[in-house]
Amino acid sequence: MRDFAAEMADRKAAGLYRSRRLISGPQRPALCADGQPVLAFCSNDYLGLASHPALTAAAADSLADVGLGGASSHLICGHHQAHHELEQRLATFTGRSSALFFSTGYMANMGVISALAGKEDTIFSDALNHASIIDGCRLSRATVRTYPHRDVDALAGMLADTPGHKLVVTDGIFSMDGDMAPLRELARLCHRHDALLIVDDAHGFGCAGPQGRGSVASLGLSEAEVPLVIGTFGKAFGTSGAFVAGPALLTDYLVQKARTYIYTTAMPPALARASCVSLELVEREQYRREHLQALVSHFRSSMVDLGYTLMPSETPIQPVMVGDAHAALALSKALEEQGLLVTAIRPPTVPQGASRLRVTFSAAHTEADLDRLLAGFAACVHLIRPVVDSLPATAHLTH
Repeated sequence: MRDFAAEMADRKAAGLYRSRRLISGPQRPALCADGQPVLAFCSNDYLGLASHPALTAAAADSLADVGLGGASSHLICGHHQAHHELEQRLATFTGRSSALFFSTGYMANMGVISALAGKEDTIFSDALNHASIIDGCRLSRATVRTYPHRDVDALAGMLADTPGHKLVVTDGIFSMDGDMAPLRELARLCHRHDALLIVDDAHGFGCAGPQGRGSVASLGLSEAEVPLVIGTFGKAFGTSGAFVAGPALLTDYLVQKARTYIYTTAMPPALARASCVSLELVEREQYRREHLQALVSHFRSSMVDLGYTLMPSETPIQPVMVGDAHAALALSKALEEQGLLVTAIRPPTVPQGASRLRVTFSAAHTEADLDRLLAGFAACVHLIRPVVDSLPATAHLTH
């Protein structure tokens, strides 16, 4: 029998052991974690909507009308009017012809990718794509060719020498580095080589683009240029669930073929109602994005002054590069002792030697919150040794 205990011991020795914190109360910057008050800078609640009273009221009010459980899959008797209305709103929001509501972002990526490619096809995947994209590629049984992160020239050569049906799949904004994919160049390349482009914009929707319509919309790219976009409600939108938006032919095809859509119970209709309200807030409340960007700009300039190493990200995802996994854990622990929750990200989530603290900002953070975070990092700067030379060659750093 496999020695699971030895594997766990090895993970602990390598500084790679993962543990859960117990959170009580609503999700907001001021959290209670393991019974202790902390100021959190590690949530994906980018617009501060997870505890918004309008969303909780919409969900609560809907419960009396539509009940709680989804009760069945969409193709049996679970496809509620509330789901249908949300999909119509999503199509308009994304500028696509149609949309399909999935239960989670992981299920959306796995279902979409594995439905649209098979063992005779080829998928081209960015080296830093999210695990859900990687697993969707594996599940498809297609040939998977990984291209270097954001390297359009390398991808062009790979596409040129590959016949048959081709998919190119990428994150819009990469979850661990916070940088954006070269979407305009990818769209042109896919058009030239007759490849289907799929963009997972989980970290772009709500934060990027006009009215928070995402990184694809920030570049004015149409459905003809980027046919399929995938998003999640569990981040900037503050609710739960996910979606894919694109041509009606493809969403209908996914209804027939996407196993993670077909073979699971539909999300609660009340949650769909709350997500419709969230879409309205995201579109209307531009001040949230403006405040978020101001926090990011202040943080970046101050951290460089302190001597920390950052990635070139202008998004709410701000990685603070450390390098060694143990050193990242030590920095995270030192901040938590000051009441600041910033989690360490270590392999295999990031490459070996590229461990980091992933600071994420929310529009619910105040300037005073940011000042407290910066004071915490200032008190810990002695823990960080220079890491530039030890980082992978693919890392792009700001000093």
